[in-house]
Amino acid sequence: MYKQKSNPKRRHLSVRNYRESTQSNSKVKKFYLALGRLTPSWQACLPLACLIVLGWGYAAVAQTPAAGPTTAELKIALDTLWVALAAFLVFFMNAGFCMLETGFCRQKNAVNVLAKNLIVFALATVAFWAIGFGLMFGDGNPFFGQSGFFLAGEDSSPTTGDAYKGIFSALSWAGVPLAAKFLFQLVFAGTAATIVSGAVAERIKFVGFLIFSLLLVGISYPITGHWIWGGGWLSKSGFWDFAGSTVVHSVGGWAALMGAAFLGPRIGKYQDKQVLALPGHNMSIATLGCLILWLGWFGFNPGSVMAADPSAITHIALTTNMAGAVGGIAATITAWLYLGKPDLSMIINGILAGLVAITAPCAFVNIGSAFIIGLIAGVIVVFSVTFFDKIGIDDPVGATSVHLVCGVWGTLAIGLWSVGPGVYSWYGEGLGPAKGLFAGGGLGQLGVQFLGVISVGGFTVLVSSIFWLVLKATLGIRVSKEEELEGLDIGEHGMEAYSGFLKEAEATAFSEGEGSIGKF
Repeated sequence: MYKQKSNPKRRHLSVRNYRESTQSNSKVKKFYLALGRLTPSWQACLPLACLIVLGWGYAAVAQTPAAGPTTAELKIALDTLWVALAAFLVFFMNAGFCMLETGFCRQKNAVNVLAKNLIVFALATVAFWAIGFGLMFGDGNPFFGQSGFFLAGEDSSPTTGDAYKGIFSALSWAGVPLAAKFLFQLVFAGTAATIVSGAVAERIKFVGFLIFSLLLVGISYPITGHWIWGGGWLSKSGFWDFAGSTVVHSVGGWAALMGAAFLGPRIGKYQDKQVLALPGHNMSIATLGCLILWLGWFGFNPGSVMAADPSAITHIALTTNMAGAVGGIAATITAWLYLGKPDLSMIINGILAGLVAITAPCAFVNIGSAFIIGLIAGVIVVFSVTFFDKIGIDDPVGATSVHLVCGVWGTLAIGLWSVGPGVYSWYGEGLGPAKGLFAGGGLGQLGVQFLGVISVGGFTVLVSSIFWLVLKATLGIRVSKEEELEGLDIGEHGMEAYSGFLKEAEATAFSEGEGSIGKF
């Protein structure tokens, strides 16, 4: 029975195999026929062609694979990528300053504030490339650099330590190309100039601000920066500022304070010995600006490691975020109790105050200390804003309170809560500030930090005052009364930010006296 069932299947398989064999023989015959039609010379070339193909295939297989990048090359690539990314985040902070300052100012001055914040980084780029970077990081004496202008001169970056050969010895610890070092330091320099913009807003001449920004970034900022980050006398004295509470924020704050003082208050700010609020026109974009700045700080502080060190980056990001968050909470509660309402502008400035204060100690303190530093910054910024208003310093955005006062506080905080050298792996052997007062280290580090604050503050006040006075005596630094009342958008730029929209109501009862408008 089995044989009867299987025979048809076998017959079917035999027929199929026969057909396939026949087709195969047919193809072989066709190949030989085609080969026979070729000339003898072509027939002779075919074996040679086969040998060449086989030889190439063997050569390709036998080749030694190309050597990949070394561990050192990969580290340089990753470090450079991180530094560049951090620089891009800090650059994006310019958008945050634009939004914050514009929202805090009145509608009629929106174009002017935006224009200042936009052009200031372009000016900073040129000034820092031409002279600032050389003064700050070029080899020289303990007070200023004397080489490296226009980025010219010997430099063997990314080699580090004793292997480095070049004129930027102060940056020889960073294992990235010189271009990456310059880019990262450039965005910091631009930040210092942008701080001034908010404090002098709504009454300064556009050209006066441009010239002052060039002088600040090209001369004043890099000289004090050389003292601390350029291997100058303060760094040799044991002063520490990891990411710039003093180098960037306090310097910008001191310059802003003097600018606001020499300009005088805005028309209508003071009437009958009373401080009147001149509220900003758009708190929505001011809040957006605060969030952009908060994001940018994750490039500002962790980026200052100048290396893709996961332990250092994450620790610094956490201390930075903690201080900013607690600063916002503290300012909210303080404003609620002191002013009667949880003022949004105070919440914004509280967040920024915490971020500014932690900028110097972010790599040297633990998260608990960052909590306390941000808490105190959020409280003092509220009282600082009202204090400057009471003494006649009209700062529309609170830049002096946030960047100057909290920058000083953050710098001193190193002397209070620094954990000491050797605790964190990213210090390097024997490097880092001494233990702070509350960590059992005594007053030594606090005294050095105080010396740095006073020295940088005194120099910046002196030099920026000279700049402001010379500009005031030559070009003038304040717009006319008519331009200020009409708005700087029309008087300085000939356009409006909100053309076609209903304009804000103009106050007409302002006092005409010198006390309300200041001297022009």
